[in-house]
Amino acid sequence: MIERRTFLLRSSASILAAAFSNVGHSNAVLNGGNRSQNNCMAPDMPLTAHKAIVHPGILQTRSNLTFMKSKIRAGEEPWKAAWDRWIAKPVSSLDFKPEPYPHIIRGASGASQKGGSELMASAAAASSHANQWVVTGNEAHAQKVIEIFDTWSAVLADFCENDAMLIAGWTGGEFANAAEILRATYPPWKEESQAGFKRMLLTVYVPLMRAYYPEANGNWDAAMMFSLAAIGVFCENRQLIDAACHHYRFGPVNSGITRYIYPSGQCEETTRDQGHVQIGLGYFAKTATVAWNQGVDLFGEADNRLALGYEYTSRLLLGESVPVYGKIVDVRNRFTDVYETVLQHYRYVKRIEMPFTERAAVRARESSRGVVMFFQGPLDATSAATHGTPVPCNIASHAGAQAQASGAAPISAAYVTPGQSIQEAIDKLAVIGGGTISLALGVHVLTATLRIPSNTSVVGTGRDCEVILDKDSKVGETAIANCAPDVHDVILRDFVVEGGEAPHAPIDPNADVQRRRLMRGPIRSGILFQSDEKKGIRNIRLEHITVRNCTGSAVEFFGTNHVEIVNCDFAASGGLVPPGPGKNHNLKLHHVTDLSVTGSRMVDSMWGSGISLGFGHRVSVRNCELSRNQGCGIAIAESDHVTVEECLAEGNTNSAVSQEIWMDPNHAVFIKNLKERNNGT
Repeated sequence: MIERRTFLLRSSASILAAAFSNVGHSNAVLNGGNRSQNNCMAPDMPLTAHKAIVHPGILQTRSNLTFMKSKIRAGEEPWKAAWDRWIAKPVSSLDFKPEPYPHIIRGASGASQKGGSELMASAAAASSHANQWVVTGNEAHAQKVIEIFDTWSAVLADFCENDAMLIAGWTGGEFANAAEILRATYPPWKEESQAGFKRMLLTVYVPLMRAYYPEANGNWDAAMMFSLAAIGVFCENRQLIDAACHHYRFGPVNSGITRYIYPSGQCEETTRDQGHVQIGLGYFAKTATVAWNQGVDLFGEADNRLALGYEYTSRLLLGESVPVYGKIVDVRNRFTDVYETVLQHYRYVKRIEMPFTERAAVRARESSRGVVMFFQGPLDATSAATHGTPVPCNIASHAGAQAQASGAAPISAAYVTPGQSIQEAIDKLAVIGGGTISLALGVHVLTATLRIPSNTSVVGTGRDCEVILDKDSKVGETAIANCAPDVHDVILRDFVVEGGEAPHAPIDPNADVQRRRLMRGPIRSGILFQSDEKKGIRNIRLEHITVRNCTGSAVEFFGTNHVEIVNCDFAASGGLVPPGPGKNHNLKLHHVTDLSVTGSRMVDSMWGSGISLGFGHRVSVRNCELSRNQGCGIAIAESDHVTVEECLAEGNTNSAVSQEIWMDPNHAVFIKNLKERNNGT
């Protein structure tokens, strides 16, 4: 959405407060047009209120159950072999006995667990026996499901400790799906037993999960989305179904579909490990399946983003090369049982080719029960794809420091290796009027802010060339800055500025973010060029620079003329540190003239916007990604002749583009061919 606010002048204090505050939220149309909104409903729009809830309608409809039963009874493959593996598990035996606990305790990563394993075993057993009842007609299996439900319903009171919400997400949906099958196929299930089971779901599971936990890695909220949607279906609660669909589309931080799966197909946890990625993708797929069975298409959300995530992850696990922001450390070649449901939907319903997902599904079938529940058969002439494969977005596809430098340093450059002083090398060149500093591969630790004079170029070797301010530095909170208010003709190219306190980001991308999000976190900014406006900074170029993980702004320009930002990646910055909430951003631009940003990413700002532009003149933002920011994609205040063109703005907690005006209502802001989706309001 594009928003605009106009303020009447009251006092100079209110003007100054508004000028540098976060953007507003009232609607208006900016000059220009050609916006593209993809499946972007208003966040509070009900999705299922006018539809009757379909029963059974969680993971398996009645036709799905009939199909499964016919294939297994006929002994057809691969259904029969997968079925035999499923019912050979201990939880599938009629000898299984539920072991209930009133308080399920599970610490971080399964530590200090009490009752968690027993609960998960009972959920798996309920699922197995519900399906066995459908296939075999043996009432003992239906009674086993009821025994499991009654035993837990009479005892379970709550979930405790770190992983409480996670284990609830893992088990609530599986319980509800088994109950949905049983209610639809076994009339003898007594009303009082059903009521007790519903009470457990609605009073123990729902209160814990309904607020979600988007600050955790995205697989957490994905599991809770599925469980809440499934409970909504079984308990005939449309509000729960709608809330889960809304969270799928618009969930903040790490939780919504465009927050978890990036436009390239990379997932929020890709740099962590592929086991967790597959958990997350699997629960997104299950949530989409529930919604589809209730008449809502989440599979198609954000140009079939779920399909793109599956293709990217499958390709990676199959040993293919994939583009990545960050570094993939753990690529264990283990395929879990998450592929069948999306493969079958995209292949048979949407007719989209999923070649890597197809191969991954085949690899997973040796241990899969998804074959039993979802597999519809091999491709044939009537089920062949007609719409090609999922296509990654190419906007800002080469942003940031790359594997190789974009160009070689001149022969005359001063060569600096890690451990040597970059500042000393720069100062020596300044004596003779400037020159080029060539940074060698490795980590360059700054003991104080690196001050850049005029006529200076600093070039690195790509993403493995990193500059970081020493965490114990007592001189400066910014890694790189101008040395004088009239600095001119500066180039920074082909290296990473790490805003965190450690030179290498942790494997888990969410491991240290909570500390950086805090108001009292360490104050660390990336690049700052600041002038007093009277002299003015001019002719600055940033190219293939990555700046990430800053608690302040990643990059800030104040009082500059003629600045070019080309193919840069400013990410995961903008915390709560002074000057406070909404004042730090990925790219902060104030009092700038003739500035262009092209082919760049401004994403994942913790509390700010992708770009914050105040009092700018002749500013263009082209072919950029402005996504997943807590504020807006781009927040514009009192700026004239601004063009935002051919950009992608998705998954922002606030709007894609906003404009604040309190002085001149005639400022021209042109929005051209903006692809916006899944943003807030």
